Amino acid sequence: MLPETSHAPDGLNVSRESRVKLELYVDLLLAWQKRINLIGPATVPMVWERHIQDSLQLLPLLPENTKIIAELGSGAGIPGLVIAIAAGLEVHLYESNGKKAAFLREAARRTGITAHVHMVRLESLRTDKGVPKVDCVVARALAPLPLLLDYAEPFLARGAIGLFHKGQDVDAELTEATKCWKMNFIKHASLYDSRGVILQICEATRV
Repeated sequence: MLPETSHAPDGLNVSRESRVKLELYVDLLLAWQKRINLIGPATVPMVWERHIQDSLQLLPLLPENTKIIAELGSGAGIPGLVIAIAAGLEVHLYESNGKKAAFLREAARRTGITAHVHMVRLESLRTDKGVPKVDCVVARALAPLPLLLDYAEPFLARGAIGLFHKGQDVDAELTEATKCWKMNFIKHASLYDSRGVILQICEATRV
């Protein structure tokens, strides 16, 4: 059974206005979760720590003066839409599932965020000449790093950094990725997953 309401915990390093918008987002997420699977059912009782705070830990890692971000495989907009709400950013959300794309549009409308929802398959980005210039591209639990870099390449090639949630296999993924990519990266320990890291891709070029 889903909770009726969900209140932001103390300690969120966001403005009062952003906190209110995040609570609105969470309430909407939980309402839609009753109809479509946006987050893992087992994580619903811990939605703030498992999803919202896990997203917000990316904020200090964003490039200075970031204004526009992109999220690959958005799903519920975690972390991309959450970051945009918290920091008042413009966001491009890439999600091929029609129902999830509808949720993203409604969440952006309700929270007043400037969001562009692109209902396309990520493979199409490789040949898309209209990919926007963004400051940062994010993704969470989307794909192994070599494939993720393929998806992110159009953004990285135009100067974006990558911030990717990764799990305990990150070193093996990095080893595999270096066969095709030359990378400048930093690993940040996740604050909310003892086995996870935030992989910051500062530069990536094909070998």
